[in-house]
Amino acid sequence: MSDTVINIKKEGITYLKLNRPEKFNSFNKEMAFELQKQLDDCIRNEHTRAIVLTGEGKAFCAGQDLAEVTHPELNPGFKSILEDHYNPIITRIRNIEIPVIAAVNGVAAGAGANIALACDVVVASETASFIQAFSKIGLIPDSGGTYFLPRLVGFQRASALALLGDKVSAIEAERMGMIYTYFSADSFENEVDQLAQKLASMPTKALALTKKALNKSFSNSLEEQLAVESEYQIASAQTQDYNEGVTAFMEKRTPKFKGK
Repeated sequence: MSDTVINIKKEGITYLKLNRPEKFNSFNKEMAFELQKQLDDCIRNEHTRAIVLTGEGKAFCAGQDLAEVTHPELNPGFKSILEDHYNPIITRIRNIEIPVIAAVNGVAAGAGANIALACDVVVASETASFIQAFSKIGLIPDSGGTYFLPRLVGFQRASALALLGDKVSAIEAERMGMIYTYFSADSFENEVDQLAQKLASMPTKALALTKKALNKSFSNSLEEQLAVESEYQIASAQTQDYNEGVTAFMEKRTPKFKGK
């Protein structure tokens, strides 16, 4: 197992920490494959009810490690970097039937920013920032940046951010709808823990179906999406958690969901 991603399990939550702090957690081949492996392990672990993706040290993730792509012997080539490294991470995050929180503790640049934006709930420290850094080195956004960003902040703002590569503070990101919310640096870790605990204690079967429905909404017509909602609502009504939720409501008590 590589130490480029730290795995910490606590009370139904798996914390995945990108762990190249000396490189601001920028991705190389090893870390990209290790994150894919760790996400796959979460799928297989029935006790994981929420995932927190964050960074070790001062940064969340500075994107691609340019030292790798400029090294004649280490450079995998852009086709491999995109199709083997980043794209599988994005598809795993969107398809995994577990809520994924991006806890952006510091700068999130390039692919690092867009991996964060692909997560289900994105929160940031007030000291964090987001940068679509690609244009500064003559590239276009990858890791779903041209897909998620316009849907989050609107076409005009997404276009400007992608072309200009402006730095966006956590406060600005929350205001424009790029992220869910931000927390003070002092309380950030505790707030993230509380958020993860809340998600892990919820009816995760229904959360997974909600996530699948939201994924389909990107390409469906209204009529198609209504059909999806009908299918998934019926499916969620067959779960033990639905019965527990209704029973707890009628009995005026806190429900105890098991993700079944």
